[in-house]
Amino acid sequence: MAADFIDVALIFDPETRTADAELGEDGDLLLDETALTPMLISLGSDRRARPDDALPQGRDALNVSASFVTRRGAIGDALDAYSRRTGSRLWLLERAKQHELTELFVQDAATEALRWVGAETGAPAQIAVSWPRRGWLALVCRVGETELELMQQAA
Repeated sequence: MAADFIDVALIFDPETRTADAELGEDGDLLLDETALTPMLISLGSDRRARPDDALPQGRDALNVSASFVTRRGAIGDALDAYSRRTGSRLWLLERAKQHELTELFVQDAATEALRWVGAETGAPAQIAVSWPRRGWLALVCRVGETELELMQQAA
């Protein structure tokens, strides 16, 4: 099964680690016919933490343990009749250390976030996690010909 992607293009800036829609020369929103935009949304949005997930320490006063925002999550998830979840749990690694368990968690979280790829394309996303240099975690995800690399500093 071949997937046809067409979305409003999100342009990713690795320096600021942000993505934004952009206008073309004609004033219309740019379109993206690759898997990049859905990949950015899947990996860059916060999926609700599981009840057994350890939350990062040092949250602000609003995010005390009794707060409904403590475990985050995409607001649209509450409206999905099929209980599908958007985003990834990568936000839980806010204060992660360079450790094999961190690498395994990133692999699992990215696989979970990109699970839709198998249904859309007939083949799962290819995901690789590594420590290219001390204190830096690299996540490389590939869907067809589209590749996205994200770097995260770890303690």
